Amino acid sequence: MPSDLVGILRARAGKRGVSAYVTEAVRHQLAMEGLAEIVADFEAQHGALTEDEIRAARRELFGDEGEQHSAGQSAA
Repeated sequence: MPSDLVGILRARAGKRGVSAYVTEAVRHQLAMEGLAEIVADFEAQHGALTEDEIRAARRELFGDEGEQHSAGQSAA
């Protein structure tokens, strides 16, 4: 790993430690890849998700934060 990233990583990890931070990051990445696979499989069978379906999924996953994220993308 590049030394500049190691320095940032140590600063971000703080008391929980680099190992715990990296473990959490890897779990998150694996979850995101799994979600992408689920979406790809769904879309292969049913066609592309509509904007309404995406908004509904964001609401279910993130509550009000999903609404704010969705609105932010629409405005951009």
